[in-house]
Amino acid sequence: MEKVEILGVQIDNLSLQEVLEQADRFINSENQHYVVTANPEFLVAAEHDSHFKEILNYSDIAVADGVGLIKAAKFQGQNLQRVTGVDLVWSLAELAEQKNYSVYLLGAWEGVAQAAADVLTENFPNLNVSGADDGGVIIDPTEINQKLINQINFAKPQILFVAFGQVKQEKWIFYNLDRLPSVRLAIGVGGAFDYISGSILRAPAWMQKIGLEWLFRLINEPNRWPRICTAVFVFPFLIIKKRLLNAGLRKNRDKDR
Repeated sequence: MEKVEILGVQIDNLSLQEVLEQADRFINSENQHYVVTANPEFLVAAEHDSHFKEILNYSDIAVADGVGLIKAAKFQGQNLQRVTGVDLVWSLAELAEQKNYSVYLLGAWEGVAQAAADVLTENFPNLNVSGADDGGVIIDPTEINQKLINQINFAKPQILFVAFGQVKQEKWIFYNLDRLPSVRLAIGVGGAFDYISGSILRAPAWMQKIGLEWLFRLINEPNRWPRICTAVFVFPFLIIKKRLLNAGLRKNRDKDR
């Protein structure tokens, strides 16, 4: 798979269809796999958390969820395709219905996972949803909640969608996946349940296309301004800073020759 490195994180240049094909192979394999739906906030967090960066790079697939990653790749002279967490959940639900794979929705606010599951089953009547739960309060994702593990193991899902929010959901998957033997594919999906359930409105397609989803979210959820600032201002600053540092290093090497 072609990868694009952005701030030290490897992002896979895959289309949604290619991710689905890989996911189908993962589910039918002997091993467990996990997928990351990365956005600019992930990469900014990884700059300050080396362990989180390792977890991102350890993933089987890391797709570019945020449009900022597409622009960053272009700035580096590379191409990157976008696959959003919402579209991935929706498409995997369709695949799961076709192949009779069981899915489990974990995370988000109370009742949201079940509401998202209801929407998915309305659209895919034969979808096997083995469970939907908020998972309780996750303070330290490295701690093992045996009750939650037992609950998921009782349901025996093959696909596990985890919506604990960036960093927390990836660390939770990393530390818990091997305790969930039925799960062949785990995916951190961020706010996907909120959008699918209708709890939060998704930006119109035209705003998504031109990269103004952040503005739509800021208008509708003004309390998210710190996160939006991270994606819209801090992330581009780090990209430009790295570009300038690399240019300076190349210039110094050329002088030394």
